[in-house]
Amino acid sequence: MKFLNMALALVLMLFSVVTFAQAINLNTATAKELESLKGIGPARASAIVKYREEHGLFESVDDLTKVPGIKDKALEKLLADNKGMLTVE
Repeated sequence: MKFLNMALALVLMLFSVVTFAQAINLNTATAKELESLKGIGPARASAIVKYREEHGLFESVDDLTKVPGIKDKALEKLLADNKGMLTVE
């Protein structure tokens, strides 16, 4: 019975983490928010924000390849590592 209660508690904790995870909008995210994504460190986050400020809003997530230092392979990995977490609104 204890095992069942512990398993239920674990499932509920995992569900709450998934429920509260929100997608990050590339057009409004701060560098700090971008850094919360797997594969985006301070330098890459700053490059994304700088590109957005200089060139305007992203039309799609694929536009990240226009940011210096982010090529097709890097974008594929970012999307795979952060499924459903990147958006453009």
